[in-house]
Amino acid sequence: MYVSPYLSYDGNAEEAFQRYAQVLGGKIELLLRYGEAPDGSSESMAASVKNKVMHVRLVGKGWILMASDATPEYPYQGVHGISISLNVDSVADAERIIEGLAEGGRITMPLQQTFWAERFGCVTDAYGVTWLINFEKTA
Repeated sequence: MYVSPYLSYDGNAEEAFQRYAQVLGGKIELLLRYGEAPDGSSESMAASVKNKVMHVRLVGKGWILMASDATPEYPYQGVHGISISLNVDSVADAERIIEGLAEGGRITMPLQQTFWAERFGCVTDAYGVTWLINFEKTA
């Protein structure tokens, strides 16, 4: 068993996941739109919903991140009460990733040394997702 975060977006899931694939080095393995639903349910959907992302799956080495766009029935309410923690392999990775995720967003805690990490920092990306970047101290 493993845990995979599943995020909700306000119509920009595809854009967010393209950015994440670039910054994190993962690959989008699946992207389905509401209009592609095989059960015929898309026939009664508004045109504005049909092109939204029903499910996207980004896979990297040892991790999976998934998401969808909100619909009028289940409106987007922002990202609250959760952060995604990334444990990276080097200071260089930490710097590259926090800068990449900060484009259009903001760094809320610059990378710095802590009692548990060589570098730790926080960033809220352009899509409202908070990321914790951690390069732990080595023994």
